[in-house]
Amino acid sequence: MSIRDWPVAERPRERLLGQGAASLSDGELLAIFLRTGVRGRSAVDLARHLLSRFGGLRGLLEADQPCFNKELGLGPAKYAQLQAVMEMARRHLGEHLNHSAALENPSGVRAYLKAQLRHEKHEVFGCLFLDTKHRPLAFEALFHGSIDSANVYPRQVLKRALARNAAALILCHNHPSGNPEPSQADIRLTLRLRDALEMIDVRVLDHFIIGDGEPLSMREHGCFFSDPL
Repeated sequence: MSIRDWPVAERPRERLLGQGAASLSDGELLAIFLRTGVRGRSAVDLARHLLSRFGGLRGLLEADQPCFNKELGLGPAKYAQLQAVMEMARRHLGEHLNHSAALENPSGVRAYLKAQLRHEKHEVFGCLFLDTKHRPLAFEALFHGSIDSANVYPRQVLKRALARNAAALILCHNHPSGNPEPSQADIRLTLRLRDALEMIDVRVLDHFIIGDGEPLSMREHGCFFSDPL
């Protein structure tokens, strides 16, 4: 049965307009994005099939183009549309963060950094550069590594901090495994960067590790100012 034949109150688009997007399931939201189904499947049926194939919404959103385009109903145009939607969401988070100082909006910082790095399949190290009032100047992904490590060069971090005229910064990197617990190498790197940046009067406010769930703050975790074992 086509969605057009459903009762109006049960159609995903009408429910979204009447009750808000949060009231819809992942499948219903995806169905609105897809707009149409394929032969023998409504948009909702196709959406549920795709979520099953990709193991959920995250798997679909993070799929590369060859894997995405293998599925019936998902061509290059749909892939381009999805990437555009995701990039708009990242920029929206960035604009929201820019309206306040980073330390006044910790949830916004976490959401922004997670949007920047969680989808990465390999380890990426980045910096959120801040001005004297701790307002964001720019985010840069500085180093890309293998699936379990990234080579981070303090000299390059210092150069970028000076180029941005930053007074402070927030370090971040992702753990593709999904486990955000800091390793001893993470702690040593944080202390090394903190000490190096202090020499040019740039404060390291925190180091976030992006994994599954909420990003982990190394400052809140209690290892930010402690020497590693």
